[in-house]
Amino acid sequence: MNLTLRIWRQKNAADGGRLVEYPVNDVNPDMSFLEMLDVLNEQLIARGEDPVAFDSDCREGICGMCSLVINGIAHGGFRGTATCQLHMRHFQDGQTITIEPWRAKAFPIIKDLVVNRSAFDRIIQAGGFVSVNTGGTPDGNAILVSKDASDHAMDAAACIGCGACVAACKNASAMLFVAAKVSHLGILPQGQPERERRVLNMVRQMDAEGFGNCTVTGSCEAVCPKEIRLEFIARMNRDYARAVLKARS
Repeated sequence: MNLTLRIWRQKNAADGGRLVEYPVNDVNPDMSFLEMLDVLNEQLIARGEDPVAFDSDCREGICGMCSLVINGIAHGGFRGTATCQLHMRHFQDGQTITIEPWRAKAFPIIKDLVVNRSAFDRIIQAGGFVSVNTGGTPDGNAILVSKDASDHAMDAAACIGCGACVAACKNASAMLFVAAKVSHLGILPQGQPERERRVLNMVRQMDAEGFGNCTVTGSCEAVCPKEIRLEFIARMNRDYARAVLKARS
């Protein structure tokens, strides 16, 4: 396959940035998208040019590092597929592919396709944990969890924190991410003692980080590589409303 890549190049946060075209020839259709970028970078290095900076780690759809907007869609638009799981056979020979970073005020660009997603870390630090003493492993296993609760908690816990929901949302909302993190702990019995404090602190931190409001367009769910459902946002809103009312009483 022969492709033309239009890639966002930006030296640092202060640089204006621009799209730069690169031809890439003899691409193997069985390559992953990131492997194709590796090939491009090898060619750039061989020519003495600066390679394209992009994030990656596990390359197995687990870590959420592969944050790319491909042809205007976060992760490329194939349902339940992270960028690192996207293969070049989904593209056509001679196609032009535009590659950009996440676009959100809360995710400032570091270089090229790399953005700073530490805002997510600070939201987790605000309340995405269980701090009560549950004892040793045998004691923890003695706490009964219903099948329905465990299934729903696992569905929410599948979130890998990639930020595609933010990149796809016209408001750059982080509601789907926060809702998943609030829900997977709030559903389980171990997370009940801190349920109200957790949702209040995490929503407060989300707002402080500059993420936009949710208007329920569903774009976040459409691009989520783990197919986190909008129902978790509704669940978080109910928890938040209850926590606010309880705090005022």
